[in-house]
Amino acid sequence: MTDKKTICPLRFLTDTFGGKWKLPIICILSGEKPQRYSAIKRRLGDITNMMLSQSLKELEAAGMVSRTQYNEVPPRVEYSLTERGKGALPMLTSAAQWAVSEMECEGLSPYCGECCSTQ
Repeated sequence: MTDKKTICPLRFLTDTFGGKWKLPIICILSGEKPQRYSAIKRRLGDITNMMLSQSLKELEAAGMVSRTQYNEVPPRVEYSLTERGKGALPMLTSAAQWAVSEMECEGLSPYCGECCSTQ
């Protein structure tokens, strides 16, 4: 049994941001404007509703994403990064810069058409 106070930092990182969809969701939410569920889904493309919902719930539980529900007809829900989520952006930017260098070495084009450009 692992004591949460002594967990490996890299394991904590992968528990928080691991999986295929969490980092692209963070990227989409890194802009100034909150995003609606349908806009996030449209930008991600081939994600299922169940996976998007689960990923958003996990990011919310980790304190990275805030969910705001407006009581109007029809109901409106918006997602944005919390201060904690915004605090992770410099680390993620550094990781993206490393990835760009590695991609260029392999002759790959370092551009993400889904959420942001890295150039």
